Amino acid sequence: MKAMILAAGRGERMRPLTDHTPKPLLCIGGKPLIVWHIENLAKAGFRELVINHAHLGQQIESALGNGARFGVSIRYSPEREALETAGGIANALPLLDDAPFVVVNGDIFTDYDFARLRHAWQPGLLAWLVLVDNPAHHPEGDFALLGDRVMTHGASKHTFSGIGIYHPDLFVGIVPGSKARLAPLLRSAIGSGKVGGELYGGRWVDVGTPQRLAALDESLK
Repeated sequence: MKAMILAAGRGERMRPLTDHTPKPLLCIGGKPLIVWHIENLAKAGFRELVINHAHLGQQIESALGNGARFGVSIRYSPEREALETAGGIANALPLLDDAPFVVVNGDIFTDYDFARLRHAWQPGLLAWLVLVDNPAHHPEGDFALLGDRVMTHGASKHTFSGIGIYHPDLFVGIVPGSKARLAPLLRSAIGSGKVGGELYGGRWVDVGTPQRLAALDESLK
């Protein structure tokens, strides 16, 4: 199973830090945020990674290279301008083959064991989502769980962590190179009963502001 790290976002909320440094290369605990993901994916047995990029993307390629020093192979999917989540994934599909693949948002931090994803996939699904408890800045949540099925409505909603497995068929109809959001695709697939998921109770941080970046960095030192 291949894995993709989403790293094309402009990081507007992180300015001025991201004016000259792409958000995935901002450091926490002594190393770039994206390196934490690469190392954890490698530890979990993922050897073939795809990374998309747009804003200052060449810095990402220069910093990470082909991935050999991390024990992985990295291929890049450059975008002239960020294509949003679904658009970026659809644009990278030629590098991800025809099997289900893992996707991780580049602007989160977590101690989630990615090895769990290697056994989570169920035939017939279009997506498998890892949900987390709602953070203070997103109290309303995104999706509910009924057993291991993700629902759009429910008594208790959780936040989508930015970690998931997707089948290439989820992105059928998206023209490569075009912008597309992920949420509408997920809601449609949920309506068809084709999205499974789990609730993770461990450490997870949406590193979306300079304040949260600084707090996370301090906690890791």
